[in-house]
Amino acid sequence: MLAKWVIVALCVCLAQCLFAEGALSGRRAPGFSLPDRTMKQHDPQDYRGKVLILDMMQTGCPTCKTISGVLEQVTAKFGAKVQVLSIVVPPDTMDTVQKYISANNIKSPIVFDCGQVTASYLKITPQNPAVKFPHLFLIDPEGMIRTDFDHHDANSGKTTVKSISAAIDQMLQGPPAKKR
Repeated sequence: MLAKWVIVALCVCLAQCLFAEGALSGRRAPGFSLPDRTMKQHDPQDYRGKVLILDMMQTGCPTCKTISGVLEQVTAKFGAKVQVLSIVVPPDTMDTVQKYISANNIKSPIVFDCGQVTASYLKITPQNPAVKFPHLFLIDPEGMIRTDFDHHDANSGKTTVKSISAAIDQMLQGPPAKKR
């Protein structure tokens, strides 16, 4: 009986490894509604049917600036199949975001979080209080986080148009096949 449970546990772990690439993926994307600089609210449900890329970033982060450029290229490549939402937290303000948008020719919405949404996605706890930017979450058309790229990936050059495009291509083929 114990051997049967061990086999089942190993199969579940293997399935999670095959279909959820990032450390914070393989779960339903937490819901939220956050305003952009025009006070328009953005909710992940608004983008169901598309691949949603959530970009946790800060306007003063040099790596975030590079990733913003990558995301603009990804958006141009995939068009209406993909939506990028960038999320900022204090100390970013309306002014810093407006300057960032203008200086970097950003077309995707940047929304304002007081920290709760960021904490939910990054699984921030008193035991795990670190918040490091940037962090990308790729959410499939059904609302599941299929992969994430953390600040280590971004700083080491692993977060590229090619790597993000490959993950999106895989998501656009449909949800992972369920094992029987």
